[in-house]
Amino acid sequence: MERQDVIRAVAARAGDALIVANLGSNAYDLHTHGHRPGNLYMRGAMGLTGSVGLGLAMARPDRRVIVLDGDGSLLMNLGQLATAAAEAPANLVHIVLVNGLWQETGGQRIATAGRADLAAIARGAGIAEVAEAADLDALSRVLDRALAAPGPWLVAVRIQERGASQAPNTDPMANRDEFMRAAEGFVAVAPQYERA
Repeated sequence: MERQDVIRAVAARAGDALIVANLGSNAYDLHTHGHRPGNLYMRGAMGLTGSVGLGLAMARPDRRVIVLDGDGSLLMNLGQLATAAAEAPANLVHIVLVNGLWQETGGQRIATAGRADLAAIARGAGIAEVAEAADLDALSRVLDRALAAPGPWLVAVRIQERGASQAPNTDPMANRDEFMRAAEGFVAVAPQYERA
């Protein structure tokens, strides 16, 4: 299964869920295959996508929140799993695309290419619902359950890396503002600094 297959399957089922996409390939492919105002494309925040999604899920318990993460990014901040388990937002679905690489920094092999098992780590952290998928049929069944049943969920999806879509020419601030309007009830406030 390829990344684009996963992104299309998620986008087709997302409904009015808010989607937070990891930097690079996941964000590029989501923009290409499912762009909409309720998508937040993370930039320069490796390891933080799950934390942003968790905060969003806690702030908006009335909205389903989907996190599209990469295994390299999640490995950089495994503590977010314990926090998600402790806070237990029922509306959080954390989908991790596992390719065993730090794709965005040159394709270096990482721990998930070997023995590291993110589903087992999530279970150990106390995540309520954990599932794995290695093909589209399994992914479809898991997504249908995860988007209907309470969580928090972690879904580990094994993919074959074939490269991502072209990086979209988007303005990060415009994406933020569009997402905030779609998330309803959030107001983007730029920090104010005094000039010396």
